[in-house]
Amino acid sequence: MKITGLKTLVVNAQMRNWVFVKVETSQPGVFGWGEASLEWKTRAVVGAIEDFEAMLTGENPLNIEHLYQKMYRQSFWALGVIGMSAISAIEQALWDIKGKELGVPVYHLLGGKVRDRVRMYTHLGGGDMKAVYETFSVEPLIALAHDVIDKGYTALKVVFVPYSKTIEGRGKVTQFASMFGQLREAVGPDIDIMVDFHGRTTPAMAIQYINAIEEFHPFFCEEPVRPENIDTIKMVTDHTKVPIATGERHVSIYHFKEIFEKNAVHVIQPDLCHCGGLWAARKIAAMAEVYNMGVAPHNPLGPVANAVALHFALSTPNFLIQEDMLTDVPWRWDVVETEISSEKGFWAVPTRPGLGIEINEKEAKKHPFKQEIMHSNTIRDDDNAILDW
Repeated sequence: MKITGLKTLVVNAQMRNWVFVKVETSQPGVFGWGEASLEWKTRAVVGAIEDFEAMLTGENPLNIEHLYQKMYRQSFWALGVIGMSAISAIEQALWDIKGKELGVPVYHLLGGKVRDRVRMYTHLGGGDMKAVYETFSVEPLIALAHDVIDKGYTALKVVFVPYSKTIEGRGKVTQFASMFGQLREAVGPDIDIMVDFHGRTTPAMAIQYINAIEEFHPFFCEEPVRPENIDTIKMVTDHTKVPIATGERHVSIYHFKEIFEKNAVHVIQPDLCHCGGLWAARKIAAMAEVYNMGVAPHNPLGPVANAVALHFALSTPNFLIQEDMLTDVPWRWDVVETEISSEKGFWAVPTRPGLGIEINEKEAKKHPFKQEIMHSNTIRDDDNAILDW
């Protein structure tokens, strides 16, 4: 069996475009699917996938690690998130092919099942970008949280950290703590609440924000500062008592090295559509296991990414909880044929070979590429300076 080609299928899902990759083979009816969705870089990722086609055509698709090494090392230039997203999707599709060829679900090939179900959490507002990133009033915050809980989730994520300058006054800290306190009171003690700081703050402000909500027991605080400087993340970890998480914007096993060496966080969040795929994520998780860190993969993407994340979670001992965005568009499950199901905030174990999904290409093509929704407004300070969103 040889690889005969790579095809991309772009599906517009309002907040983002899903980029599906189909790896075709010389064996009739045998192909695999992966996902390389990357916000606001859709055309670039599709181009990167096309660039890899010549490198892979004629290769045996079952030699997954060999082909990963070929794509990564023969590219010569260090690959950023665009190149790594392309590799990730292709790698996922190779696992899909291998599982189908051997007649087993992919998690069997990753060491087998270590749990019987997978706990999930989701965002407020589903695919409504404004609801996810700009809910700064208590009433809609609580209403959206109850909507998530009514769907059966026992954990949710909020993103109402104020857009911040290097140093802010007491007002924003007080407002943030008040909102979190009222949310905790509204949802009760048994719902886990994660706070995504989205890199909006500096260590000085992140420490103040996190210490102000410590009494309300956040499950973890994510990406409290921009992720480029690991020392600044560690500074936050060292001066707070709430678990700290990061990793969604780190796109290879090498980018995680410093995090582990410095014990910079408590939870890592590799994105399986950006970090190199399933096997790269397993390598990252194995390194995290040595440092007693949990793994909570980043994933606000499409249904193929959901399937990939499920197989990872089922086979990874230090897996913690899985992000999803299953309510982004009402037709999400029309574009895939799958047995994958969820109930009361947990995914069930799939039994079909491979990743357990097939793309309904006819349905998918009903939602062709469109320019993704940009953040409603470029985030600016009151003096018009650009802030992190």
